[in-house]
Formats: sequence, structure tokens, C-alpha cells
Amino acid sequence: MTTKADPLDTLIATGQQAVAVDTVMLAKLTQIAGDFAVNLAIALIILTATVFAAKWAAGATRKALGRVRGFRHDPTVLSFAVQVVRVVVFLIGFIAVLQRLGVQTTSIIAVLGAASLAVGLALQGTLSNVAAGVMLLVLRPYRVGDLVSIGGNIGKVQRLDLFFTQLSDANNVKIMCPNGKVFGDIILNLSGQKTRRMEMKIGVGYGSNLNKAKEALAGAAAAHEAVLPDPAPWAGVTNLLDSSVEMTLAAWTKSEDFWQAKADVFQAAKEALDAAGIEIPFPHQVAVPYGDEDATLPQAAEGADGLRGRTNPPSAGFDTRPDDDETEA
Repeated sequence: MTTKADPLDTLIATGQQAVAVDTVMLAKLTQIAGDFAVNLAIALIILTATVFAAKWAAGATRKALGRVRGFRHDPTVLSFAVQVVRVVVFLIGFIAVLQRLGVQTTSIIAVLGAASLAVGLALQGTLSNVAAGVMLLVLRPYRVGDLVSIGGNIGKVQRLDLFFTQLSDANNVKIMCPNGKVFGDIILNLSGQKTRRMEMKIGVGYGSNLNKAKEALAGAAAAHEAVLPDPAPWAGVTNLLDSSVEMTLAAWTKSEDFWQAKADVFQAAKEALDAAGIEIPFPHQVAVPYGDEDATLPQAAEGADGLRGRTNPPSAGFDTRPDDDETEA
């Protein structure tokens, strides 16, 4: 004989079952939260350690390469290598942090590998800058501290990294040149040699004593302390212009003294020519008469208007009508 279950007992049993399920769920959530908190704390520790490790690795690399003779006096390669080491350490630490947080890095690598073509096409300019930076580092057409001319911009190299070459011009303006354009353009290393040749073109009058002018120019350059005695300064005639005879003065100086020495020699050359009584002429024009000056202008034939002796034919812009007095007469 079966007895009918009490509704109250059924309700109590259902409530107890629900409480048991909630307790299990709460325990699982608590365990998951605890594990995540532990993993997050460990990930933060790894990230902090990565920052200190990158700083230490960069410093160690700088010291190690500083002992090598080939890198000791080359801050370009030294800074580039230090930056590469720092980036590599950060990448390793970032991967370790993701793994600790439960992210499947293998899946991420697979996705990145599948999307590498699209990323490469989208970032082809950036990747070309990186490749050009590596080539500039290998070929070394300039170094940090050199005075260069890139794309018409003259400045001193401040930094060379993976993407840009940083210049600073004479006005202390920062110039950022993408490595891709730098590598594909003409590079003038103005301080790449120990000495430089200055060339100044000065015009003198056609009536001047050219030998005296050559001696004055060469003496003005030789008297400057920054001008090197070997090769000796040279001056000579290089062109015959419309209003003057072109004289060229050439002298050699050290690369670091070039600009100031050139300005001083220019001034000394002007003063030497003035002292020697040699004129630096201004450009001028000569008026050449057209035809024979003594010839008498022909008289104009009498025209339909009855005017005789007019030397200029009527033209638009001139009123050729007779005056009122002539009309009345």
C-alpha cells in the first residue's frame, strides 16, 4: 500500500537539493576566482620582472658591447642592439603573462601566422622602414653625431632606431626621416671625412689686375688659422661672365671648422680685394643704339588724313584726331 507524499516534505527536499547545488556552484566559482587571482598576481609579478629584466638586459648589453673595440666608438650600433634586446625581452615576458592567464599562445601564434600576409601588406611601409634600418646599420653610411644631408635636410644625426633616423638642424629643429626614404635617397655625409674643401666664387671687374686679385684672394685664405697649409689655398680665373671675371678661391680645412672658416675667409677675401683696389662690380646692362644715330628719320608720306611729317604712324592708344583749334581753322 503506497502512501501519498506530503507536499511539505517534497518542497523541503527540493529546497535542500537546490541549496546543495548552489553550494557546489559557489564553491566552484570561489575556486575559479581564487585560481584567477593567483594567476593574475603571478602574471603581475612576471610583468614587473620583465620590466626589470629588460632594463637589466639593456644595461648589460650596453656594457658588454662597450668593451668591444668595434662598438665602443659607434653609438649607432650600440643603441640599435640595446633596443633590439629590450624588445625581445618584452616579447618573452608578454608571452609568459598570456600563458599564465590561461591564454593559448599557440592559437594566437596560429592566428597571427594566418593573418601575416594581410598584416604584411598593411604594414609594408613600416616593415620597409625596419628593413632599411637594418641595412643602414649594416652598411653604416653615417653614425650618431655625423652631419648629414638627407632629402635636402642638413642636420646632425641624433638617433637611429628601427623606424626613423632623427636629425637636429642648425636651428635645433628635430627632423624625423623614415628609414625607407633615407635608404632610397642620396645621403651626403658632410662630416664623414676629416677635411673638407671650401670653394668660393667672387667676381672682379674686367679692368682689374687679375694676378693681383689672385694673390689677394690666396693670401686672405692662407692667413686664416683654420685653413690648412697643405694643400695650399688656390685662386684662379674660372669663368668670364657678362659683367665680371669670375675668380674661384679654394682652400682646405678640418670638417668641424668648415662653416666658420668659410664665413671668415669670405670676409677676409672682400677686405683683401678692397685693400688692393680691386672692384667687385655690380651686374649692369649696356644700351646699344638701334640703327645709325646720324641718319635723319624719314618723313612720313602724306596720308589720307592730310597730316605730313608725322614720324610715328597712328596707333591704338593714341588719339589721332585733330585738336579743336585745328578743326576750327
